Amino acid sequence: MKSKVHDSPKSALEGLAKDGITVAVGGFGLCGIPEQLIIALRDSGAKGLTAVSNNAGVDEWGLGLLLKTRQIRKMISSYVGENAEFERQFMSGELELEFNPQGTLAERMRAGGAGIAGFYTKTGVGTVVAEGKETKEFDGETFVLERGIRADLSLVKAWKADTSGNLVFRKTARNFNPMVAMCGRTCVAEVEEIVPTGAIDPDQIHLPGIYVDRIVQTVSEKRIEQRTVRARA
Repeated sequence: MKSKVHDSPKSALEGLAKDGITVAVGGFGLCGIPEQLIIALRDSGAKGLTAVSNNAGVDEWGLGLLLKTRQIRKMISSYVGENAEFERQFMSGELELEFNPQGTLAERMRAGGAGIAGFYTKTGVGTVVAEGKETKEFDGETFVLERGIRADLSLVKAWKADTSGNLVFRKTARNFNPMVAMCGRTCVAEVEEIVPTGAIDPDQIHLPGIYVDRIVQTVSEKRIEQRTVRARA
C-alpha cells in the first residue's frame, strides 16, 4: 500500500489543488485550522475556489490568506465576522456567500460524508435561509430540506496521526474537522505528530484513517484570534 505520509504541505497537495474545485476546511476561528495546508493551497495558485468552512479566517491568516489573493470565488459558511477583506469583497459583490446556520453546516458535511443526499431540519424555517428551498411538514411542523455537501478536497488539522491516517484531535480543535474530513473526496490532514500504526489506542481514535488520504507533519503557530487582557491595577 502506498504511504499516506508526505514530507511537506506542497507535496501533500500535489495534483489536488485545481481551479474551480470545492474545498472544505476544518477549524473554528483560528482553532484547529490546517494553516500550513492553506498556505500551500495559496502558493499553488489555484483560483475560482468554493470554500466550505465555519468561518473565513482573519485578515492575513487562515482563509483570509486566500481571500487576500482573490482565490476564493464563493464561501459556504456560518460565521464571517472577523475578516475585513471578506466584508469588503462581499459588500462590493466580488465574493459570493451562502450562509448556513452553524449546526446545519456541520450536518450538511457529515451527511455528505455518509452518503446522505439531503435532510430536513427546522432550523432556518421562515427566514432567508429557507428561501428557494423545499419545505415539508412532519407531525404538524414545517421543516426545510438541506443538501449534503461533498467537497473535492478536504483540509483538516489534527494533533496526532498514525501512518494509516487514524486521527486524534486535541480539545477544541475537534470542532468541524471530523465532518470536514468525511465530506471530501480526497482528504489531506496536517498533524503535529505521526506515530506508527497501532501506537494509538483504538478507543482514542477520533477519525478512522479510511477518511484520510494524505498526512503531513507540520509545526503549528497557534495564533490567537482575539486577545483580551485585564488592565493593570
